[in-house]
Amino acid sequence: MFGEPVGVGPWPGDWPLGEQYDPDLLAGGDRRNVVDAYRYWRRDAVVADLDRRRHGFHVAIENFQHDHNIGTVVRTANAFAARAVHIVGRKRWNRRGAMVTDRYQHVHHHPDVASLVDYAGERGLALVGVDNTPGSVSVETAGLPRDCVLLFGQEGPGLTEEARAAAGLLVSIAQFGSTRSINAGVAAGIVMHAWVREHADLGQAW
Repeated sequence: MFGEPVGVGPWPGDWPLGEQYDPDLLAGGDRRNVVDAYRYWRRDAVVADLDRRRHGFHVAIENFQHDHNIGTVVRTANAFAARAVHIVGRKRWNRRGAMVTDRYQHVHHHPDVASLVDYAGERGLALVGVDNTPGSVSVETAGLPRDCVLLFGQEGPGLTEEARAAAGLLVSIAQFGSTRSINAGVAAGIVMHAWVREHADLGQAW
């Protein structure tokens, strides 16, 4: 019911063995927003296990106007086990929408698009821009590279000209209504899920 505590209480009975377990959580309960498989685990143990399971795609979002969608993007990237999230432009962002998932998700900062391009090039990652602009290919039919950075623009203006020029592939999301664009956080979730449907081992999902 509404108002009931989130998570689980103290561990009943004898404590489980394993370095991944946090004695404080076992004793006091685990109220964190984590899947059951990670209940009572230390934070660093959760991150280490996620690092073993993360996918080959990264997510980047331009942040030149303090985009409030970044928290949602980080939370969704965590849900789909993105390798990392990259914030391009302003370093500060509103973490409220992330629902503390940024504690488990690698988040990097790049001062500009050029530094993100360098990062991707050094690691053999294709840069995929997401924007409903002329020349974009429908993400529903395009096919996404396995090892890539999915780059999203800000709410409203979309990708900058520099970002569009840097992307080796531009994809758009099919829309059928009257609005010109959809929320940046929603768009990020759609494209991440498109990558998951194409490349992920769905048998490893929780």
